[in-house]
Amino acid sequence: MIDNITSVRGIKCWGAHIGIKSLRRDLAIIYSEVPAAAACTFTQNAVVAEPVKVSRKNVQNGRAQVIVCNAGNANACTGLQGQKGAEAMVKTTAEELNLDPSDVIIASTGLIGEPFPTEKVVDGIKVNVQKLSEDTKAGSFAANAILTTDTFAKEGFMDFKIGEIQVNMAGIAKGSGMIHPNMATMLGFIVSDVAIDPELLNSTVKECVNKSFNMITVDGDTSTNDMVAVLCNGLAGNEVIKSKKDKGYKVFKEKLEELMIHLAKLIVSDGEGCSKFIQYRVVNAPNEKIARQLVRGISDSSLVKTAMFGRDPNWGRIICAGGNSGVAFDFTKVDLYIGNKQDIVQVLERGVPLDFDRNYLKRLLKESHIHIRMDLNSGKAEGVGWGTDLTTDYVMFNSVYTT
Repeated sequence: MIDNITSVRGIKCWGAHIGIKSLRRDLAIIYSEVPAAAACTFTQNAVVAEPVKVSRKNVQNGRAQVIVCNAGNANACTGLQGQKGAEAMVKTTAEELNLDPSDVIIASTGLIGEPFPTEKVVDGIKVNVQKLSEDTKAGSFAANAILTTDTFAKEGFMDFKIGEIQVNMAGIAKGSGMIHPNMATMLGFIVSDVAIDPELLNSTVKECVNKSFNMITVDGDTSTNDMVAVLCNGLAGNEVIKSKKDKGYKVFKEKLEELMIHLAKLIVSDGEGCSKFIQYRVVNAPNEKIARQLVRGISDSSLVKTAMFGRDPNWGRIICAGGNSGVAFDFTKVDLYIGNKQDIVQVLERGVPLDFDRNYLKRLLKESHIHIRMDLNSGKAEGVGWGTDLTTDYVMFNSVYTT
């Protein structure tokens, strides 16, 4: 079996069908045998699901030992009934695993506004904590149990060295629609056996999320339930990383960012109804903030997305979106390139339109992976993000989502 989340020392998982969804697994449990340093980022939507409220509180001490996630019901806009359901998830998990309730992180994903199936979830937790396993199939079960409209499970694993010590890191994620920068209808759960200070982990997770999950978009909608949770249990045995200057910190951060980008790209590639995966890169910007804001503004433009769907080399829409992004944008300095992985065509030079073969570029845009690169010629910073096209299939799917 391929390494996955259970290949991390001390991590046991399970994923089961408990009856919230008709066919798919719909309850995932990720458990560390020892307490772990913990850090999370959450949705920036003003409407917040009940599990997010609970987990925000529980992770404040920088420690956790288990993540429990149900699929098929978001437990959002559910009032007191949903609040009690979320509290029951925590209480049951803590009792079954003999943990402090504050060491439990919970998450939910699915339909908003539906009564929360508390009894099914509580009974499911009681049954399935007994099945926790370090077998790789258990990790695969967990990855499948957090999915909603996703068409495939999203997993990643990597190992690296800190001195002579091997460190393992792995993650699972879900997301297909309601994907927008600043978190989206997505969940990401990452575990590692590295030993790291919780406060340092918290700041590092936020930095890495900003360059990965916060740089993807499918449809411009941020959900009520979004969460990325990271647990690091220290079982690799390395000396605890307490500072950015400490041995091992640089490689840990690089690998965490790499894993998050991998999972983020999988989410985009599974965008509801999408036919294209689009990479946006802004280079030679005055600073990274401007570069990333331009990427996000352009990647989220419905007109840019529809042009990519129609294989229309309409570079004017890209420039227009850049001008609407809210940053200083000097069009007269811009070089713009459009194409695919193998070939990219320059269409602007210092703001001046170039002659190019439109039919040839349209052929390039038939590919499933598209690249758009904008050179601001105004500095040395860059930003990268990923998005999809906007298709008729997306509209049809979401027009009947609950019926």
